[in-house]
Amino acid sequence: MIKTLLILCAVCLLLFLILIAEGRRELKFFKVTRYKLNVPKFRALDSAKKVILLADLHNKVYGTKNGELLDAVRREKPDMILVPGDMLVGKDKVYYKEAMEFMAQLPSIAPVYYSLGNHEQRMKEDPQKYGDSIFREYRDKLKESGVIFLENEMAECMMDRLPVRVLGIELPMSTYEKFKRHDVSARDIEDCIGRSESDKYQILLAHNPAFFPAYKNWGADLTVSGHLHGGIIRIPGLGGIITPQFVLFPKYSGELTVEGEQAIAVSRGLGTHTVNLRFCNYAEVVVIELIPS
Repeated sequence: MIKTLLILCAVCLLLFLILIAEGRRELKFFKVTRYKLNVPKFRALDSAKKVILLADLHNKVYGTKNGELLDAVRREKPDMILVPGDMLVGKDKVYYKEAMEFMAQLPSIAPVYYSLGNHEQRMKEDPQKYGDSIFREYRDKLKESGVIFLENEMAECMMDRLPVRVLGIELPMSTYEKFKRHDVSARDIEDCIGRSESDKYQILLAHNPAFFPAYKNWGADLTVSGHLHGGIIRIPGLGGIITPQFVLFPKYSGELTVEGEQAIAVSRGLGTHTVNLRFCNYAEVVVIELIPS
C-alpha cells in the first residue's frame, strides 16, 4: 500500500513538473492561427480580405522591441487590425512603454481599431490609483500614430462594396468581478453602443467573450474577443480550463465559433499576467480571412 502511494506521488510530481516546464517553454513563443469565414454578406466583397486579431499582449515583448511580432503581422498584409484590449498591464508602477511602442507601428501596416480591455478600462476609470495621466498619455500617443480608439463608439469603412461598422464596447467594470456569473442582455449592449444596423456588416470588439449570446442578439455579425488567455491550460477536444473569473470550462475561450451567420473569434492572447503559465495553449496572432460567397 505504501509503495503504491509512493509511486502515485512520484507520478503526480512528474506530471506537475512536466506541466510547469512545458508551460514555461510555451511562454517564449507565439503562433499564427488562421480561420476562414464565409457568410452571405460577403457577396459584396470582390476578393478575400484579411483581418488580424491581437489581444492581451500585457506588455510582452517578442524579439527586440517586438520585432518578431511586427514581422508576423506585416507578412500577412492585413486589410484591418482589430485589438479588443489588454495590451498593457493595469497595475501600480507598471508603465505602458512596450505596448505603446508596438501598437504605434501597426497603423503603417493597416487600419487599427482598438477597444479597451479591463486593464485599460480600470486605468481610465481610476486615475487616482494608476496615475492621473498615464492612460490619457497612452491613448493620446497611439491616436497620434493613427490608432482608432473605440470607447463605446463606432467607426465606418468600406470593404469593396461591403459597408462595415466597427464598434468597441465598454461594459461596466462590475462584469469582470471574480467568482460571479454576470447577466448581460442585448439591451445592455444597445445602451452602450446604440442600435444595430443590419444592412451593414457589424464587427464588435468586446473584450470578454462570455457575453457572446448578448452580442449576437444585439446584432453583431463578427465579435472579436480575448480576456481568457485561452483558458490558461487547454485540453484537446475540451478547450480552455478556467477564466479569470474562475469559471470552469468556458464555452468560448480560444477559437472561432460560427452560429448561423454570426461568429465569434476569441484570441488566446499574446501575453500573461498574474498566472504566468500556458499549457497546450500557445500565444497567438489570429488571422481571419473573409471569403466572398
